Parts: sequence; C-alpha cells; structure tokens
Amino acid sequence: MFALVFALSLATPGWAQPPSSSDATPMQAVDPAGDAAFDAALPPLESVAPPAAAAPTEPSVAPQAAEGEKDLDQSLPPLAGFDPTPDLGKAKVPSTEEARIRYTVKVEGLSRLGLEDEFRSISELDAGKHKAANSAQVQARARDDVALAERLLRSEGYYDGVASSTVTPVPNQPGQVAATISVTPGPRYGFGRIGVTGAPPEPTAIARKALPLQTGAPIRAVQVEGGEAQVALALPQEGYPFAKVGQRDILLDDRSHTGDYTLPLDAGPRSTFGGLQTKIAKGTGGLSPRKKGRKPRKPQKPVDPKTMFSIEHLNVFPRFKRGDLYDSRKADDLRQALVATGIFSTVAVEPVDTHTQAADGSEIVDLMVTQRKGPWRTLSGSAGYGTGEGIKGEVSWTHRNIWAPEGALTIGLIGGTLEQGLNASFARSNAGQRDRTFAISGGFDHSNYDAYNAKTLNVGVNWSRQSTPIWQKRWTWTVGAQIIGTNEKGAALDPTGDRPRRNYLIAALPGQVLYDRSDDLLNPTRGYRLLARISPEASIRKGFKGYARMTGQATGYLPIGKSIVLAGRALMSSIQGASLDDIAPSRRIYVGGGGSVRGFGYQELGPKDAQNNPTGGLSSTELAVEARYRFGNFGIVPFFDAGRLGQTSTPGISHLRYGAGIGGRYYTNFGPLRVDVATPIDRQPGESKIALYISIGQAF
Repeated sequence: MFALVFALSLATPGWAQPPSSSDATPMQAVDPAGDAAFDAALPPLESVAPPAAAAPTEPSVAPQAAEGEKDLDQSLPPLAGFDPTPDLGKAKVPSTEEARIRYTVKVEGLSRLGLEDEFRSISELDAGKHKAANSAQVQARARDDVALAERLLRSEGYYDGVASSTVTPVPNQPGQVAATISVTPGPRYGFGRIGVTGAPPEPTAIARKALPLQTGAPIRAVQVEGGEAQVALALPQEGYPFAKVGQRDILLDDRSHTGDYTLPLDAGPRSTFGGLQTKIAKGTGGLSPRKKGRKPRKPQKPVDPKTMFSIEHLNVFPRFKRGDLYDSRKADDLRQALVATGIFSTVAVEPVDTHTQAADGSEIVDLMVTQRKGPWRTLSGSAGYGTGEGIKGEVSWTHRNIWAPEGALTIGLIGGTLEQGLNASFARSNAGQRDRTFAISGGFDHSNYDAYNAKTLNVGVNWSRQSTPIWQKRWTWTVGAQIIGTNEKGAALDPTGDRPRRNYLIAALPGQVLYDRSDDLLNPTRGYRLLARISPEASIRKGFKGYARMTGQATGYLPIGKSIVLAGRALMSSIQGASLDDIAPSRRIYVGGGGSVRGFGYQELGPKDAQNNPTGGLSSTELAVEARYRFGNFGIVPFFDAGRLGQTSTPGISHLRYGAGIGGRYYTNFGPLRVDVATPIDRQPGESKIALYISIGQAF
C-alpha cells in the first residue's frame, strides 16, 4: 500500500500538488485543459510515429477446406423447401427417475417445545414425500420450512427464535441428500399488562371477563385469537349487538421478555329487544347463464308473499319479550326454529337499530328476518326387520306449506310381509304457539300377525307440544281423539277350526305426558325420562263397553367413563274395566319384540291360544338393561331383558321371562342404526331360537 501511494505521488503533476506551508497565498485550482504550460510540456503529436505494420508472409500451401465444410461452396437450398420440424427419432429424453433424488428430513429443537408434530403436518419437505427433482428443489423446500418453523415459534411466544437449514449429500450414497432444520427458540415471552380500551366500564368488564388471558402466561396466538373470539361472542350475549373488536397491539420488551397486550373495543349502545321486521329475499329471476349444449333454465317464479310467514306468525317463535336485554343466543334460537320448519332454504336474523331509546336509556333493536323460500315437497322412506314383524318399509310424501303458514299434507304408504297400509294427515305446526301442533289424520291398515288379522279404518285429531332437536323440553304432552272401525280375527277356539272374525267400533281419548331430564333427544347418555299414558276407550260390539288403557315407563342413563353408558328401562301397563274378550285383539297388551323384550318374536311372549297364537293380555311388566359402548361412529351393546304378560289387570313381577343378546350400532346424525340379535332364556316350544331386529333409534 505504501509503494502504491508513493508511486502515485511521484506521478502527480505540479498543478495537483498540495500548497506549501511557506506560500503566502493559497494556490487556486487550474483546469489543465486551458493551461498553456501543461500543453507545452506535452510532446508534439507530429513527433509520434505510428507503429510499423508487419510484412505479410506468403503461404507456402494453399488452404484446405475444413472437414465437414466441403459443401459450403455449393449453392444453398431454397427456403421454401425447408422443413422446420425437428427429427425426434434419435433424440434422447432424460427419464424422470434419473432426475429424481431422495432425501431425509431431520428436525432439531421443536420436539422439546411440543411443536414437531404440528410442524411436520404442514412441512414442505415432508409433503414432498422425501423425493425431489434435484437438490435445488430440496433447498427451496427447506427455506420454506425455515420460515414455517419461525412462524410456529412466534405463535407460541418465542419471538427471538431463529431457524436455519442445511442440505448436504450423504456420503457413499449417490442421489441421496440429508435436509436438517435446526431451531433455536430463545426465551419465551409472557403477558405483561392486559387491557381493554375505548369502551365504557360495563362492556369493558364484560370483555375482560371473557378474555382468558393472564399476566405471566405465555403469549400464544391460539389463546389470543380464541380469547378475542370469546369477546366478540360475549358482548352480543350481554346486550351489545353492535360491538366491534379492534386490532390488538402487543408491545414487546426484550429485556423482561414480556408483552403488554391492548385490545381496542367499540361496544356500541346497550340494547333491548324491540319487535320483528321481515322481508322476502328476491330470487335471481330471468335466465341463468348456461354451458354450451345445455337447455336454458326456466325463469324462477316470483315468490308470493302470502305463502311466506307474516309478522303475526313470526311472533310465535321468539323466546324473548319486548324490552328484554338483547341476547344473540335468543336471536339465533329464533333463526334455528325458523330453519327447522323446513319452509326456507336460508333464513337470516339480524339486529336493526331503530334509533329510539327505551325508558332506561337503552337502544331499542328490532330483528330483521329475511326469508328465502326453500323446497316444500319431500319424499322420504324407512325400512326395518324384526322376528315376528317381518320386513316392513314406509314411504311418505310431504308438502310442508300446502296451506300457509305451515299447513303440511303428508301421504304415507306402508308395505311389508305382515302389514300394509295407506294413511294421510294434515298438520298445522307452530299453531298459535311455538312447537305446538294440531293434526288430523286418517287411513287404512291391514295387519296379519300371529296374534290377530285386522282390517282397520281410523280417523283422529290431536294437539301436541313436543321436543325438537334445537329445544328439548322438560315437559311435553299430547291429547287427542280417535274413532276406529276394525274387522279382526282373534284367538282360535279349537286347534283346527278357523279363527272367528268380529267387528268393533272403538272411540278413544288418548293422552300422554313426558318429563324429560336426559341430555339428548336421539341418543341420551345421562339423565332420565318419565312417561305416563292413558287412553279412555269405548268399544261397541253387541253392546257398549268402556275401559281404560294405561302405561307408565321410566328410563335412565348413567355414563361410566367416556365410552360406556349404562341404560335401563322399566314399564308397566294395564287395561282396567273390561274382560279380555270385550277388547278388540289389536287393542290388547302384547309383549315381545325389538321395542319390548328382545329374544322373543313380535308379540310372542305370553299365553297362547289353541293354535299356539298369542292371545294378548290385560297387564304387562317389562325390564331392560344394556351397556352402550361406543367407539367413533360405531358401538357394541350387550343387553338383558325381562318381562311378563298377565291375564288380569294387575301388573306383577312373578313368572318373568328373560332374553339376552348383543347389538351393533352405527351412529348417524338422525339417530343410531340398530341391529340386535337375542335369544330367549329357558326357551319354550314354539318360541324362536334367535330373534333379529333391525331399525333406527335406540331400543329406549
């Protein structure tokens, strides 16, 4: 460096030298292009002679055309005859397998943080199945995984964490490389101060209570996002339908490794329920776009407002009153109840500020119900099999809004080996009160069981208040009236003679009440249910005879661990006020079958006539216990049943008969599919050895 500086200093012209300290005045900068002394110091251009050109040498041998260039002297072919298509016949295409390499993946530092499984589930290296076209592709995937690892670290509070990657060839293994992701997490940050700002004290307190963040706890993204979602849910449930959660701020301190969390909140006005408003969503109308070759769709018919729900009918559904504090759960319950009617394809229920205040200063909020018509006609079916019942299938067609609002017409057809029938019903749902139904029904049925052969016409009317999947009520009830005309063959009077056929005209006033403390309507796992049913009846056959049919039932459900539910049932029934011969065979009490004492065929348990056919009885007792073991969507259910059929009106527990078996369950969203196989204990002559039951729903 010294020599270079020295050489440069020697070559520096005098005009660029620094001024001497002895000069009286400083030197001025001079442009060399206009300096006469500079020009004079240069030699004249005329004195500089150009270099002498080298004398050419004569070649001793004439140049020969290079190999392969002999055709250059020939004339070129015309362009019009040139074929630009390459000849691929001898081209060598590299194989994909030759270009592939394999690699291994090693992750360091995430396992002890509990993040390796999550990392590998979305890793680019692992997603590539440890194969790549070349090492550059492996390196690109490794870089993506480095960014992924650092995001995971930050999501768990390791804001100083870093990750790196290496991709190295494996010695003595051509085509094999090793990829390593190394992670250094650094210190974990925890929450410092936690605050909610921008709102009055009441909504601030609600938000802070719903925010599950604590000072000193690690800053985890999933807890932060989940907590903010809880705030967004809690405020509309506590009277603030228009609350908005702002963008959080977390201020990190790298010395204390803490972060101060602040959540801005715009709570909006405290609100109470007002009334309902409604509008009908318009269809697309006109012709929809179509693909080539397809027929155009028909224009959508406009929706007649008279077929949709009026404000008067909508007011049947809310479970809140005007002036109640706004609660989004009650607004959502209204929407679910409207969806459950099956009238709409979609229903929106949204709060609308009326810009008026109640006496307590709260804002009055109406609910806007947007109705969009759905398909009103449905076709459904079910099928099952039971020993003694045979194969039985049902198909029904329903128009849910044939008489608006919610006037449904249902026509059903029953077909089976032992029963056939046709019935129709008209039901008005939510008739004056939510979940209250008024129904008129009638039909014809032909049953040909061992106990009786009946041809029956019936018509009935009933009022009911029932549970639904979105509102399982503690108390439900049904009351009604029936008129039944039936022609039936009953018990045989001798071993070889024909069974006598008799006509009956029956009037009944059935009623039922249910108290339900179970946890689920279709598949209960805890709690209990108490059922009472009574039906005063009058039968006319060679005179008038009055009697009452009564049934009481209790069921209970007890969870044992996480996978087993112990379920039990006890039932007693009785007919009071008539002898067995005064009652139509189809109205007597029978025991046995898939919904009764399993192991016996349908109506098989109990006294028999001269031809070994069930005669029915005047009282019954049934007991059952089963252990429901569930794993995923499947289940195994061992069970033990007991029962007796009495010829008197007083139920008892003497002379019980027993059945045992095992069942399989497949759980669906509309209830479990049930297959039970059972056998009677101490089987008597004529009873089934094995009984099979296939149906939908639990036995009880």
